Amino acid sequence: MTSPGFGVRLGRLMDHRELDVGPLSRQAEAEESELWAVLRGAAPDPVLLRKLAPALGWRTADLFAVAGIPVPEELAPLDATAGRLVPQLVRHAVALPQERRGALLRHVRSLPQENRTMPVRAPRPHEQYRPGFGAALLHMLANRNLDWTGSARVLCLVSGLYVSAATIGGVGHGRVELTRDLLADFAVVLGIPVGDLTALAGPVGETDVLLGERLRRQHSAGPDVAELIVELARLSCEQIRQIGVEAGAEVR
Repeated sequence: MTSPGFGVRLGRLMDHRELDVGPLSRQAEAEESELWAVLRGAAPDPVLLRKLAPALGWRTADLFAVAGIPVPEELAPLDATAGRLVPQLVRHAVALPQERRGALLRHVRSLPQENRTMPVRAPRPHEQYRPGFGAALLHMLANRNLDWTGSARVLCLVSGLYVSAATIGGVGHGRVELTRDLLADFAVVLGIPVGDLTALAGPVGETDVLLGERLRRQHSAGPDVAELIVELARLSCEQIRQIGVEAGAEVR
């Protein structure tokens, strides 16, 4: 089955948001004709994606992922080696009271971004996916410096979803069915409204056939932790280690 193009997914999101082409193009400061062309199947220009992202309230790197376009270097994670530390700091963050979690997030945001000292890590062979919304989800996680293993750990910590790294990879390769429950778990980690993800994904399963019945979870830590994960992607491995030391967390 051919995966819907970006224009189809964008149209679904606009329908979900009840957005018309005219108002969206004006808010994005883009030409209506260019937006209409994309909705009718033309490949989106990266410049248009940069304009659309803030108009939609999306992170630019994530809209690139939905479009299936490699993320620009300046929006990619700064230090690929820091990715393995993210779940460790997330484990510490979710255990904090909301006030202290907010303070941790503010501290991380205050840190300067260092200069890039190594090239952006190229996708490994197993991370090269055929077009599909599962691939877009995995690219969004990669934008947050999370590989399959890191994604599985963070999903468990933040949403209570316990799956293997192979299952995460199966989502990217289209071998694991996307359901509303599964999209809700991804939405918590990504910090994206589940309605947006569901609209972009199109028809999905009503129940989680693969994982069976799971208890409803309260994602009280979700918003702060989702923002924390995004901010950590722009920091170096040493910066994250230092954050761990200052927070009294085990980050190694």
